[in-house]
Amino acid sequence: MSDIKDFKDLIIWQKGMIIAEKCFFLTQKFPKEELYGMIQQIRRASSSIPANISEGYGRRSPGDYKRFLNIAQGSVNELQTFLILATRVHLCTEKEVELILENLKEETRMISSLINKLS
Repeated sequence: MSDIKDFKDLIIWQKGMIIAEKCFFLTQKFPKEELYGMIQQIRRASSSIPANISEGYGRRSPGDYKRFLNIAQGSVNELQTFLILATRVHLCTEKEVELILENLKEETRMISSLINKLS
């Protein structure tokens, strides 16, 4: 843990940023009429993951950190739902979201593990 100087050194945050980037690029392909619908929802949920990880880390309290990690986990679940729905309504293909969903599974494991370490 001594190599961690700030939240940007956290692998869990770095992976969250990769997920958010992938979601941003995925939604660039969506129809413009989805700008205030699915595009906004996916981008907000995906960016919320690393944002809550960094905010919790900055609180310097294990209790607060766990609370923000739980919020990040909620955003993971929300994002999974939006991505599955986007495939069901044919805004994208299952193949296009497959890697993001795999990354979300890994992020969930990391969030759970960190919550357990803080307990």
